[in-house]
Amino acid sequence: MAIAISGPRVLLKQLRETMAEPLASQARLDKIVSLIADNMHADVCSFYVLRDDGALELFATRGLAATAVHMTTLRLGEGLVGLIAAQAEPLSLDNAPAHPAFAYRPETGEDPFQAFLGVPVLRAGQTLGVLVVQNRDSHAYGEDEIEAMLTTATLLAEMMSTADFDALIKPGQDIDLRRPRQFAGNGFTDGVALGKVVLHDPRVVVTNFVAEDTEVELKRLSAALDRMRVSIDQMLSHGDMQSFSDHREILESYRMFANDRGWVDRLTEAINNGLTAEAAVERVQNDTRARMMRSTDPYIKDRLHDLDDLANRLLRVLTGDGATGKKDLPENAILVARNMGPADLLEYDRTRLRAVVLEEGAAISHVAIVAKSLGLVAVGQAENIVSMSETGDDIIVDGQQGTVYLRPTPDMIQVYVDKVRLGAKRRAHYLELKDKPAITRDGHEITLLHNSGIVADLPMLQDTGASGVGLFRTELQFMIASRLPRLREQVELYAEAIRLTEGKPIVFRLLDIGGDKVIPYLRYEAEENPAMGFRSLRLALDRQGLLRIQIRALLQAANGGPMKILVPMVTDAWEFRQTRLVVNKELERMKHAGQTVPSKLELGAMIEVPSLLWELDQVLPEADFVSIGSNDLVMFLTAADRGNKRVAKSYDPIALPRLRALKHIVDMARRYNVPLTMCGELAGRTVEALALLSIGMTKLSMSPPSIGPIKEMILGTELTPIRNSISAALLEGAHGPSIRELLLDWAGRQGLVI
Repeated sequence: MAIAISGPRVLLKQLRETMAEPLASQARLDKIVSLIADNMHADVCSFYVLRDDGALELFATRGLAATAVHMTTLRLGEGLVGLIAAQAEPLSLDNAPAHPAFAYRPETGEDPFQAFLGVPVLRAGQTLGVLVVQNRDSHAYGEDEIEAMLTTATLLAEMMSTADFDALIKPGQDIDLRRPRQFAGNGFTDGVALGKVVLHDPRVVVTNFVAEDTEVELKRLSAALDRMRVSIDQMLSHGDMQSFSDHREILESYRMFANDRGWVDRLTEAINNGLTAEAAVERVQNDTRARMMRSTDPYIKDRLHDLDDLANRLLRVLTGDGATGKKDLPENAILVARNMGPADLLEYDRTRLRAVVLEEGAAISHVAIVAKSLGLVAVGQAENIVSMSETGDDIIVDGQQGTVYLRPTPDMIQVYVDKVRLGAKRRAHYLELKDKPAITRDGHEITLLHNSGIVADLPMLQDTGASGVGLFRTELQFMIASRLPRLREQVELYAEAIRLTEGKPIVFRLLDIGGDKVIPYLRYEAEENPAMGFRSLRLALDRQGLLRIQIRALLQAANGGPMKILVPMVTDAWEFRQTRLVVNKELERMKHAGQTVPSKLELGAMIEVPSLLWELDQVLPEADFVSIGSNDLVMFLTAADRGNKRVAKSYDPIALPRLRALKHIVDMARRYNVPLTMCGELAGRTVEALALLSIGMTKLSMSPPSIGPIKEMILGTELTPIRNSISAALLEGAHGPSIRELLLDWAGRQGLVI
């Protein structure tokens, strides 16, 4: 038989009044547990807090021995309280001592109490503590009592984040909510960054928890749900949101949750128990997140992100909070996000941004490439970091190790301060190498070039000593604009890029959009496999007005000087010929108009689609130069989506099949005497760069921070014996050691820094 309770709305108002009273911290907490005990007609009410050492400490009680407060502890998973904390689920028992998990603490004096109800205190799905009521009489607590306790726990969770609560914590200890955490991810770029967390899509902070008028709150919730459902339906009915796309699947999940009767009923029940609409959303999402986080079903864990996003969307509707605050960054800002596109990253103030941490992504995703281009430290696949971070938290990002430290200890901070100083010394060492030619110990000269995409990168040519720009990604200008850049704007950008290179060669790649590089003002049809869909050159040849304007801008920007244009994603030789026809028509147009044409125009083909490997004898005679785009080429060769974290690291890009394909391109380019450059991310990693040199590549283009380490490796290498060894391995096949093992062995023998 359930015990009648006075009503959670009454209790919440009493708790809010108590929090506003001028009481000492412990006195306030003691009064809170007394109010809960009175409201629940319980003989005991106890509040346990999960500390950063994994112990649950009794912080307050009414009914147990007062001397046990701050003395009694249970380990996570130990006893009934530890079980609730570990499972993040309420537990109701009519005979607690008979439960197998019961752990008796004689100092508490809880011998006479039979009935037991405990609920977790949660925030963002994380257990902060446990709230318990007990009674002498044996009986089962009903749903009303459980719901009332869960509602009360929502308010306690908020109280634990206040400065007032800190006075209850013993010196040298902290609560689990603020304990240091380490995330093992995948390093996208080298380097170390220390700074403050900035959440890319910050959670809405709920500040008003207790409802003044339940009916008003129910109406607010109903109106917000209606508005949110309408917005989701409108997005789904949009012309470019077709079936079988990732975006549509996500929105369908949103719609399913938004119309789920059980979810809405739980929100309504939380409001009826005295919470505001915003607090109800937070309360229900906390409970749901806690359960889903502990599920072993990967599908359920994937849906957790959808439900998180939906709950935040509903909170934004309720609060009218649509701003993200992207412009307002602290010094040494470190961006933390579930995932983001390159255009999102480019919206931030790059003078204050030091690093990017993603829960998803891959090292060769476009956002990682842009991060590297901007000189940012970047780590991906840091699972659950968004829900465990708060804006303003201290954070360390180690790109080389792929490790992120959230709220690091002072000792850890000092270790990384020293590491940053060491990194500065290495950068100074690389600066000393900038004027040295990149020549191996046995006389092989290598040309090192920059990959770039924004003019802010280009002055770094003077710092690195690179020979020029092997790849300038023109699409970044389109991605950060609110509308299609006009001809004059494109001419100004390309002319400025040429000016900043100060006479060094620069290769402009034509617009490569599609896939995850979405231009917001261009209309797209949703595709199941956008990386293999209507993108890059295919889009440009279909929308020739866009292609002609860009080519016209490039030719004008040359201002009578040389111009190199690279054609991306050539799949068949006829596509390259079609592009050359467009270029020739624009040249003729300029001549007829009396405009100055480039003194030398070179048109190159980018090799990144496997089918072109068997048509090189058609393309090479017509190309002035060629470049390898290893990011897409390796992705297509392995049928492994580079943006899919489950397969992004499954295949070694320099393993035998891939290196044989690259060697074929090198041999064909040499046969036709066509200059060849590697522009993919492989060129900027030391072992991979050594593999490229070993198959005969002599021109490597990479992000500016990679120039120093690659040049240092080249200067220390005796290349001829390595080339002989790799040539033999490519012929021998899989019978010997792997290519990577072979290269690491050579690096060890020659003392190379790899």
